[in-house]
Amino acid sequence: MKRILKFIPSGIVCLVIFFLLFGYLASQMGTANMLNTIMRTAHDLLLNTVFYLMAICVITGAIGRVFVEFGVVSLLEKLLRPLMKPLFNLPGVASLGAVLTFLSDNPAIISLAQDKRFSAYFKKFQFISLTNFGTAFGMGLLVIVFMVGQGYFVEPLIGLFGAMCGCVVSTRIMQFFVIKAYPQYKYEDASRADEVEQIEAEEVKKPLFQRILDSLLDGGRTGVDVGFAIIPGVLIISTLVMLFTFGPSAGGNFTGAAYEGVELLPWLGSKLSFIFEFLFGFHDPHLIAFPITALGAVGAALGLVPNFASAGWIDGNAIAVFTAIGMCWSGYLSTHTAMLDAIGYRELTSKAILAHTIGGVAAAIMAHWVFMLYSVI
Repeated sequence: MKRILKFIPSGIVCLVIFFLLFGYLASQMGTANMLNTIMRTAHDLLLNTVFYLMAICVITGAIGRVFVEFGVVSLLEKLLRPLMKPLFNLPGVASLGAVLTFLSDNPAIISLAQDKRFSAYFKKFQFISLTNFGTAFGMGLLVIVFMVGQGYFVEPLIGLFGAMCGCVVSTRIMQFFVIKAYPQYKYEDASRADEVEQIEAEEVKKPLFQRILDSLLDGGRTGVDVGFAIIPGVLIISTLVMLFTFGPSAGGNFTGAAYEGVELLPWLGSKLSFIFEFLFGFHDPHLIAFPITALGAVGAALGLVPNFASAGWIDGNAIAVFTAIGMCWSGYLSTHTAMLDAIGYRELTSKAILAHTIGGVAAAIMAHWVFMLYSVI
Protein backbone atom coordinates (compact mmCIF):
# COMPACT_ATOMS: atom_id res chain seq x y z
CA MET A 1 0.00 0.00 0.00
CA LYS A 2 2.81 2.37 0.89
CA ARG A 3 4.53 1.63 -2.42
CA ILE A 4 1.35 2.49 -4.32
CA LEU A 5 0.84 5.74 -2.40
CA LYS A 6 4.48 6.65 -3.04
CA PHE A 7 3.80 6.99 -6.77
CA ILE A 8 0.54 8.94 -6.38
CA PRO A 9 1.10 12.72 -6.38
CA SER A 10 0.31 14.26 -3.01
CA GLY A 11 -2.00 16.74 -4.73
CA ILE A 12 -4.26 13.91 -5.87
CA VAL A 13 -4.35 12.41 -2.37
CA CYS A 14 -5.24 15.83 -0.97
CA LEU A 15 -8.06 16.32 -3.47
CA VAL A 16 -9.47 12.84 -2.84
CA ILE A 17 -9.56 13.40 0.92
CA PHE A 18 -11.02 16.89 0.47
CA PHE A 19 -13.85 15.76 -1.80
CA LEU A 20 -14.62 12.68 0.29
CA LEU A 21 -14.82 14.76 3.46
CA PHE A 22 -16.87 17.66 2.18
CA GLY A 23 -18.76 15.53 -0.33
CA TYR A 24 -20.09 13.43 2.52
CA LEU A 25 -21.09 16.53 4.49
CA ALA A 26 -22.76 18.10 1.45
CA SER A 27 -24.66 14.90 0.67
CA GLN A 28 -26.14 14.90 4.17
CA MET A 29 -26.65 18.62 4.77
CA GLY A 30 -26.92 20.08 1.28
CA THR A 31 -24.10 22.15 -0.19
CA ALA A 32 -25.62 25.53 0.66
CA ASN A 33 -26.48 24.49 4.22
CA MET A 34 -23.03 23.00 4.73
CA LEU A 35 -21.27 26.18 3.62
CA ASN A 36 -23.58 28.38 5.70
CA THR A 37 -23.07 26.21 8.77
CA ILE A 38 -19.29 26.28 8.37
CA MET A 39 -19.21 30.07 8.03
CA ARG A 40 -21.69 30.72 10.83
CA THR A 41 -20.03 28.27 13.20
CA ALA A 42 -16.62 29.81 12.55
CA HIS A 43 -18.07 33.31 12.98
CA ASP A 44 -19.73 32.40 16.27
CA LEU A 45 -16.55 30.73 17.51
CA LEU A 46 -14.60 33.87 16.66
CA LEU A 47 -16.97 36.19 18.52
CA ASN A 48 -17.96 34.05 21.48
CA THR A 49 -15.02 31.69 21.95
CA VAL A 50 -11.83 33.22 20.57
CA PHE A 51 -12.39 36.69 21.99
CA TYR A 52 -13.41 35.13 25.30
CA LEU A 53 -10.18 33.11 25.30
CA MET A 54 -8.24 36.23 24.35
CA ALA A 55 -9.71 38.04 27.34
CA ILE A 56 -8.65 35.13 29.54
CA CYS A 57 -5.15 35.24 28.06
CA VAL A 58 -4.86 38.99 28.70
CA ILE A 59 -5.93 38.72 32.35
CA THR A 60 -3.92 35.61 33.15
CA GLY A 61 -0.93 36.96 31.23
CA ALA A 62 -0.99 40.09 33.39
CA ILE A 63 -1.36 38.12 36.63
CA GLY A 64 1.35 35.68 35.62
CA ARG A 65 3.77 38.48 34.74
CA VAL A 66 3.20 40.13 38.14
CA PHE A 67 3.82 36.81 39.89
CA VAL A 68 7.03 36.37 37.94
CA GLU A 69 8.15 39.95 38.59
CA PHE A 70 7.74 39.83 42.35
CA GLY A 71 9.07 36.37 43.12
CA VAL A 72 5.90 34.30 43.43
CA VAL A 73 7.13 31.97 40.70
CA SER A 74 10.44 31.48 42.51
CA LEU A 75 8.59 30.74 45.75
CA LEU A 76 6.36 28.17 44.07
CA GLU A 77 9.41 26.54 42.56
CA LYS A 78 10.89 25.96 46.00
CA LEU A 79 7.66 24.84 47.68
CA LEU A 80 6.31 22.52 45.01
CA ARG A 81 9.48 21.07 43.55
CA PRO A 82 9.22 17.91 45.71
CA LEU A 83 5.73 17.23 44.27
CA MET A 84 6.07 18.37 40.66
CA LYS A 85 9.34 16.63 39.86
CA PRO A 86 8.40 13.03 40.73
CA LEU A 87 4.87 13.25 39.34
CA PHE A 88 5.22 15.34 36.18
CA ASN A 89 8.99 15.67 35.75
CA LEU A 90 8.49 19.44 35.73
CA PRO A 91 9.93 22.23 37.89
CA GLY A 92 7.77 23.55 40.72
CA VAL A 93 6.86 26.75 38.85
CA ALA A 94 4.72 24.69 36.47
CA SER A 95 2.15 24.56 39.26
CA LEU A 96 1.38 28.22 38.57
CA GLY A 97 0.34 27.24 35.05
CA ALA A 98 -1.94 24.55 36.48
CA VAL A 99 -3.59 27.12 38.76
CA LEU A 100 -4.13 29.62 35.95
CA THR A 101 -5.58 27.09 33.52
CA PHE A 102 -7.78 25.61 36.26
CA LEU A 103 -9.21 29.07 36.91
CA SER A 104 -9.52 29.93 33.22
CA ASP A 105 -8.74 27.89 30.09
CA ASN A 106 -5.98 26.05 28.25
CA PRO A 107 -4.23 29.00 26.52
CA ALA A 108 -3.49 30.61 29.91
CA ILE A 109 -0.42 28.35 30.18
CA ILE A 110 0.96 29.85 26.96
CA SER A 111 0.57 33.42 28.23
CA LEU A 112 2.75 32.43 31.15
CA ALA A 113 5.20 30.43 29.04
CA GLN A 114 5.91 33.50 26.89
CA ASP A 115 7.77 35.04 29.85
CA LYS A 116 11.48 34.23 29.59
CA ARG A 117 11.88 34.27 33.37
CA PHE A 118 9.24 31.56 33.69
CA SER A 119 10.53 29.40 30.84
CA ALA A 120 14.08 29.68 32.23
CA TYR A 121 13.20 27.00 34.78
CA PHE A 122 12.55 24.42 32.03
CA LYS A 123 14.50 22.24 29.68
CA LYS A 124 13.05 22.29 26.18
CA PHE A 125 11.37 18.88 26.47
CA GLN A 126 9.67 20.03 29.68
CA PHE A 127 8.70 23.37 28.20
CA ILE A 128 7.00 21.74 25.20
CA SER A 129 5.08 19.36 27.47
CA LEU A 130 3.48 22.37 29.20
CA THR A 131 0.86 22.26 26.44
CA ASN A 132 -0.31 18.86 27.69
CA PHE A 133 0.18 19.72 31.34
CA GLY A 134 -1.82 22.95 31.24
CA THR A 135 -4.60 21.55 29.07
CA ALA A 136 -5.34 18.81 31.61
CA PHE A 137 -6.48 21.47 34.10
CA GLY A 138 -8.24 23.73 31.58
CA MET A 139 -11.60 25.14 32.73
CA GLY A 140 -11.38 22.88 35.79
CA LEU A 141 -13.14 25.31 38.11
CA LEU A 142 -15.99 25.78 35.63
CA VAL A 143 -16.44 22.03 35.15
CA ILE A 144 -16.43 21.26 38.88
CA VAL A 145 -18.77 24.13 39.78
CA PHE A 146 -21.14 23.05 37.00
CA MET A 147 -21.22 19.46 38.24
CA VAL A 148 -21.79 20.60 41.83
CA GLY A 149 -24.68 22.70 40.50
CA GLN A 150 -26.21 19.47 39.19
CA GLY A 151 -26.38 18.19 42.77
CA TYR A 152 -23.17 16.13 42.92
CA PHE A 153 -20.37 16.85 45.38
CA VAL A 154 -18.03 13.91 45.88
CA GLU A 155 -18.14 12.77 42.25
CA PRO A 156 -16.57 15.96 40.80
CA LEU A 157 -13.70 15.63 43.30
CA ILE A 158 -13.16 12.05 42.14
CA GLY A 159 -13.14 13.43 38.59
CA LEU A 160 -10.53 16.01 39.60
CA PHE A 161 -8.32 13.22 40.91
CA GLY A 162 -8.81 11.32 37.66
CA ALA A 163 -7.86 14.41 35.64
CA MET A 164 -4.65 14.76 37.65
CA CYS A 165 -3.78 11.12 36.91
CA GLY A 166 -4.51 11.70 33.23
CA CYS A 167 -2.29 14.77 33.34
CA VAL A 168 0.62 12.70 34.64
CA VAL A 169 0.14 10.18 31.83
CA SER A 170 -0.24 12.80 29.09
CA THR A 171 2.70 14.95 30.24
CA ARG A 172 5.08 12.02 30.68
CA ILE A 173 4.18 10.50 27.30
CA MET A 174 4.65 13.86 25.57
CA GLN A 175 8.07 14.26 27.18
CA PHE A 176 9.01 10.78 25.95
CA PHE A 177 7.88 11.66 22.42
CA VAL A 178 9.84 14.92 22.41
CA ILE A 179 13.07 13.37 23.68
CA LYS A 180 12.76 10.51 21.19
CA ALA A 181 12.30 12.95 18.29
CA TYR A 182 14.83 15.54 19.52
CA PRO A 183 17.30 13.98 22.03
CA GLN A 184 19.13 17.29 22.44
CA TYR A 185 16.02 18.89 23.96
CA LYS A 186 16.63 16.85 27.12
CA TYR A 187 19.60 19.07 27.94
CA GLU A 188 18.88 22.38 26.17
CA ASP A 189 17.33 25.19 28.21
CA ALA A 190 14.04 26.69 27.04
CA SER A 191 15.43 30.21 27.52
CA ARG A 192 18.98 31.52 27.31
CA ALA A 193 20.49 32.76 30.56
CA ASP A 194 21.64 36.04 29.00
CA GLU A 195 18.05 36.87 27.96
CA VAL A 196 16.79 36.36 31.51
CA GLU A 197 19.65 38.36 33.03
CA GLN A 198 19.00 41.26 30.68
CA ILE A 199 15.29 41.34 31.53
CA GLU A 200 15.97 41.19 35.28
CA ALA A 201 18.62 43.90 35.10
CA GLU A 202 16.23 46.23 33.31
CA GLU A 203 13.38 45.53 35.74
CA VAL A 204 15.36 46.07 38.96
CA LYS A 205 16.19 49.66 37.98
CA LYS A 206 12.52 50.65 37.77
CA PRO A 207 10.55 52.06 40.73
CA LEU A 208 7.93 49.81 42.36
CA PHE A 209 4.85 51.39 40.76
CA GLN A 210 6.48 51.31 37.34
CA ARG A 211 7.34 47.63 37.77
CA ILE A 212 3.73 46.79 38.66
CA LEU A 213 2.31 48.80 35.77
CA ASP A 214 4.78 47.45 33.23
CA SER A 215 4.20 43.88 34.40
CA LEU A 216 0.44 44.20 34.00
CA LEU A 217 0.63 45.83 30.58
CA ASP A 218 3.41 43.63 29.19
CA GLY A 219 1.68 40.47 30.41
CA GLY A 220 -1.61 41.65 28.94
CA ARG A 221 0.06 42.44 25.63
CA THR A 222 1.45 38.91 25.53
CA GLY A 223 -2.08 37.65 26.10
CA VAL A 224 -3.30 39.61 23.08
CA ASP A 225 -0.59 38.03 20.92
CA VAL A 226 -1.55 34.56 22.12
CA GLY A 227 -5.22 35.34 21.52
CA PHE A 228 -4.49 36.14 17.89
CA ALA A 229 -2.28 33.06 17.57
CA ILE A 230 -5.05 30.65 18.61
CA ILE A 231 -7.58 31.95 16.06
CA PRO A 232 -6.71 29.53 13.19
CA GLY A 233 -6.68 26.44 15.39
CA VAL A 234 -9.95 27.21 17.16
CA LEU A 235 -11.86 28.23 14.04
CA ILE A 236 -10.68 25.45 11.73
CA ILE A 237 -10.46 22.44 14.02
CA SER A 238 -13.42 23.24 16.29
CA THR A 239 -15.66 23.83 13.29
CA LEU A 240 -14.74 20.45 11.79
CA VAL A 241 -15.20 18.61 15.08
CA MET A 242 -18.61 20.18 15.63
CA LEU A 243 -19.74 19.39 12.08
CA PHE A 244 -19.21 15.71 12.87
CA THR A 245 -20.54 15.88 16.44
CA PHE A 246 -23.79 17.85 16.50
CA GLY A 247 -27.00 17.06 14.64
CA PRO A 248 -29.54 19.03 12.58
CA SER A 249 -31.81 21.72 13.98
CA ALA A 250 -34.54 21.02 16.55
CA GLY A 251 -36.99 20.32 13.74
CA GLY A 252 -34.75 17.61 12.30
CA ASN A 253 -33.87 19.61 9.17
CA PHE A 254 -30.65 21.30 8.11
CA THR A 255 -31.08 25.07 7.99
CA GLY A 256 -27.51 26.27 7.62
CA ALA A 257 -27.43 27.54 11.21
CA ALA A 258 -24.31 27.45 13.33
CA TYR A 259 -23.42 24.22 15.15
CA GLU A 260 -25.42 21.88 12.96
CA GLY A 261 -23.79 18.65 11.84
CA VAL A 262 -24.13 15.06 10.77
CA GLU A 263 -23.62 13.32 14.16
CA LEU A 264 -21.05 10.91 12.75
CA LEU A 265 -18.91 10.77 15.88
CA PRO A 266 -21.80 9.91 18.25
CA TRP A 267 -22.96 7.24 15.76
CA LEU A 268 -19.50 5.67 15.76
CA GLY A 269 -19.49 5.86 19.54
CA SER A 270 -22.77 3.97 19.76
CA LYS A 271 -21.27 1.13 17.73
CA LEU A 272 -18.49 0.83 20.31
CA SER A 273 -20.70 1.27 23.36
CA PHE A 274 -19.63 -2.09 24.84
CA ILE A 275 -16.05 -0.83 25.04
CA PHE A 276 -17.07 2.39 26.76
CA GLU A 277 -19.20 0.49 29.24
CA PHE A 278 -16.22 -1.65 30.21
CA LEU A 279 -13.73 1.22 30.40
CA PHE A 280 -15.87 4.07 31.72
CA GLY A 281 -18.92 2.35 33.18
CA PHE A 282 -21.32 4.05 30.73
CA HIS A 283 -24.68 2.26 30.74
CA ASP A 284 -26.20 4.27 27.92
CA PRO A 285 -24.66 4.85 24.46
CA HIS A 286 -25.79 8.48 24.46
CA LEU A 287 -23.25 9.27 27.18
CA ILE A 288 -20.36 8.88 24.73
CA ALA A 289 -21.44 12.18 23.20
CA PHE A 290 -19.90 14.01 26.17
CA PRO A 291 -16.25 12.96 25.71
CA ILE A 292 -16.58 13.25 21.94
CA THR A 293 -17.92 16.79 22.24
CA ALA A 294 -15.27 17.62 24.86
CA LEU A 295 -12.66 16.98 22.16
CA GLY A 296 -13.71 20.26 20.56
CA ALA A 297 -15.19 22.29 23.41
CA VAL A 298 -15.85 21.26 27.00
CA GLY A 299 -18.33 24.11 27.38
CA ALA A 300 -20.47 22.55 24.66
CA ALA A 301 -20.09 19.15 26.33
CA LEU A 302 -21.36 20.54 29.65
CA GLY A 303 -24.45 21.75 27.84
CA LEU A 304 -25.38 18.10 27.23
CA VAL A 305 -25.50 17.17 30.91
CA PRO A 306 -28.91 18.69 31.85
CA ASN A 307 -30.57 16.87 28.95
CA PHE A 308 -28.86 13.63 29.94
CA ALA A 309 -30.07 14.10 33.51
CA SER A 310 -33.66 14.80 32.46
CA ALA A 311 -33.61 11.66 30.30
CA GLY A 312 -32.39 9.58 33.25
CA TRP A 313 -29.06 8.60 31.71
CA ILE A 314 -26.85 10.25 34.35
CA ASP A 315 -25.52 8.61 37.51
CA GLY A 316 -22.66 9.35 39.91
CA ASN A 317 -20.17 7.37 37.86
CA ALA A 318 -21.00 9.35 34.72
CA ILE A 319 -20.48 12.64 36.60
CA ALA A 320 -17.07 11.52 37.89
CA VAL A 321 -16.00 10.36 34.42
CA PHE A 322 -17.40 13.48 32.73
CA THR A 323 -15.49 15.70 35.16
CA ALA A 324 -12.23 13.82 34.62
CA ILE A 325 -12.36 13.65 30.85
CA GLY A 326 -13.92 17.09 30.50
CA MET A 327 -11.08 18.68 32.46
CA CYS A 328 -8.31 16.58 30.95
CA TRP A 329 -9.39 16.98 27.33
CA SER A 330 -11.17 20.37 27.57
CA GLY A 331 -11.26 20.96 23.85
CA TYR A 332 -7.64 20.00 23.20
CA LEU A 333 -8.24 19.20 19.52
CA SER A 334 -9.10 22.84 18.95
CA THR A 335 -6.36 24.36 21.12
CA HIS A 336 -3.29 22.11 20.93
CA THR A 337 -2.38 23.21 17.42
CA ALA A 338 -2.68 26.88 18.30
CA MET A 339 -0.84 26.50 21.61
CA LEU A 340 2.15 24.68 20.13
CA ASP A 341 2.17 27.11 17.23
CA ALA A 342 2.29 30.00 19.70
CA ILE A 343 5.42 28.67 21.43
CA GLY A 344 7.09 27.69 18.15
CA TYR A 345 6.80 23.88 18.08
CA ARG A 346 3.97 23.27 15.60
CA GLU A 347 5.67 20.18 14.17
CA LEU A 348 5.04 18.33 17.45
CA THR A 349 1.26 18.84 17.36
CA SER A 350 0.43 15.26 16.32
CA LYS A 351 2.53 13.85 19.16
CA ALA A 352 0.89 16.19 21.68
CA ILE A 353 -2.59 15.20 20.51
CA LEU A 354 -1.78 11.48 20.67
CA ALA A 355 -0.29 11.81 24.18
CA HIS A 356 -3.29 13.79 25.41
CA THR A 357 -5.77 11.37 23.89
CA ILE A 358 -4.17 8.60 25.93
CA GLY A 359 -4.10 10.83 29.00
CA GLY A 360 -7.80 11.65 28.72
CA VAL A 361 -8.75 7.98 28.43
CA ALA A 362 -6.56 7.20 31.45
CA ALA A 363 -8.28 10.01 33.40
CA ALA A 364 -11.72 8.59 32.63
CA ILE A 365 -10.72 5.02 33.52
CA MET A 366 -9.17 6.16 36.79
CA ALA A 367 -12.25 8.19 37.71
CA HIS A 368 -14.51 5.21 36.95
CA TRP A 369 -12.58 2.77 39.12
CA VAL A 370 -12.08 5.22 41.97
CA PHE A 371 -15.83 5.87 41.93
CA MET A 372 -16.46 2.11 42.03
CA LEU A 373 -14.14 1.86 45.06
CA TYR A 374 -15.92 4.80 46.70
CA SER A 375 -19.29 3.13 46.08
CA VAL A 376 -18.12 -0.05 47.78
CA ILE A 377 -16.76 1.84 50.77
